[in-house]
Amino acid sequence: MFNKLKQFKDLRDKAKHLQSALAQEKAEGTAGWGKVKTVIDGNQHCLSVTIDPSATTDKTKLEEMLRDAFNDGMTKIQKIMADKLKEGGGLDLANDLKDLMGK
Repeated sequence: MFNKLKQFKDLRDKAKHLQSALAQEKAEGTAGWGKVKTVIDGNQHCLSVTIDPSATTDKTKLEEMLRDAFNDGMTKIQKIMADKLKEGGGLDLANDLKDLMGK
């Protein structure tokens, strides 16, 4: 039983370490030829939004550019996250949980 608790603690520690490492990663999303920019971190939080004043004249267009910039940033940070996991710093959650459950 104590072995299972240690495995669970080790898994939790790995997850916290990975979350901390990913928080340091950042990706910039852009839209409207750079008129709208977002910065997303590895925990998928939006850190900043920058809007060029010339992009504020058309509300509908600005909304589209904000959406596109955010989605662009999310796509980029998800690729960075996947690469980080592949290079060995990640978790093999399926196998770790399987081991933890004793199957």
